Amino acid sequence: MIRRREFITLLGNAAAAWPLMARAQQHERMRRVAMVTGVLETDADAQARYAVLRQALQQLGWTEGRNIQFYQRFGSASDSDLVRRNAQELVALGPDLIVAAGGPNVAALQQVSRTVPIVFVGIVDPVGAGFVASVARPGGSTTGFTYFEYGMSAKWLELLKEIDPRVTRAAVLRDPVNPAGLGLFAAMQGVAPSLRMELSPIDVRDASEIERAVAAFASRSNGGLIVTQTGLTIRHRDLISTLAARHRLSAVYPVRYFVTSGGLISYGPDPIDQNRQAAGYVDRILRGEKPADLPVQAPTKYELVINLKTVKALGLTVPASVLARADEVIE
Repeated sequence: MIRRREFITLLGNAAAAWPLMARAQQHERMRRVAMVTGVLETDADAQARYAVLRQALQQLGWTEGRNIQFYQRFGSASDSDLVRRNAQELVALGPDLIVAAGGPNVAALQQVSRTVPIVFVGIVDPVGAGFVASVARPGGSTTGFTYFEYGMSAKWLELLKEIDPRVTRAAVLRDPVNPAGLGLFAAMQGVAPSLRMELSPIDVRDASEIERAVAAFASRSNGGLIVTQTGLTIRHRDLISTLAARHRLSAVYPVRYFVTSGGLISYGPDPIDQNRQAAGYVDRILRGEKPADLPVQAPTKYELVINLKTVKALGLTVPASVLARADEVIE
């Protein structure tokens, strides 16, 4: 049993500690983390990716409203004025760090400031784009996570031929203002002759142009689609999968959420996992490490996803070798 004198001493010590605890909480600096992406705010998959990033940061000790505050900007990667305005507004907020998805957003942010730390996700060639000096030693104030190398597009073309051997022509949907589109197309050109495939680039700028271009391409037989990852193709993924079904075109996509929107098959990294990893870099930079010292990281896992409903609608039979490699089969 605690004696009265001991109890009073304990109570006094606790009372003395309360102001110290309160002052510590009051003096804990609020960190500002901005996030920007090239898709619309209504995009559920984009919201899910950022929710994962927030959850991962909370597990690392960052609680919204107590020691961290988030600011978000959405938009269209094809709207250069909006991309530039988002960059200017976010830098003006004086953030401790910015998480940026997509090359146009990173480029715009670096034009506004070379000192605000940036952690990027979803970049194909950050060295070629001039975002970092090298993968191992980024230098400057920018680092992050790449989606894949240009050679990945060659695998998409091989996968298209494997799942639909009838295909002899492939239309490649790409963003004409995104340099990554040129690199991905060039990698496909390197393997197209060995697959006896004819490639046709389709530059996408808006929904009506996509509809016209796909319809024109589908007017000839034995065609298929390769859809590269850009803000435009992400934004119009429902339209693209609808057009592929309407014109009975087998299509290969770069990320799972194209397939959940009705696409045939995808092969690429998990963007949810990439945002979870990005939280680790955000945490380390907020705690004092420099982006220049954090190497750019590539995905460690790629997933193959197949939509069997779309397979049946196109009258295809998925080879056993492809099914065996699938990480997920959507019924």
